Amino acid sequence: MAKAQTLQDPFLNAIRKERIPVSIYLVNGIKLQGQVESFDQFVVLLRSNVSQMIYKHAISTIVPARNIRVSFDDEEEEALEDQETVAAPVTKSED
Repeated sequence: MAKAQTLQDPFLNAIRKERIPVSIYLVNGIKLQGQVESFDQFVVLLRSNVSQMIYKHAISTIVPARNIRVSFDDEEEEALEDQETVAAPVTKSED
């Protein structure tokens, strides 16, 4: 569960800080639009004409209106680099 939070938080924080409009699709198919005003472990506060508190368990997808750059902390970046290194093809040099 901790890993899921470390992915959600930087994504939602970037959207919130840059005030990027988003479309939030709920599991029942409803589409909500607005800007992420705030969020915590369980809810996202979405603002359009009014503020709506949306429980995360009801969210299927969050789509930003434009591409965003999500910054992870150093430990996560190192883990991602390690994954890329593992996935890279290994070549043997013959000396």
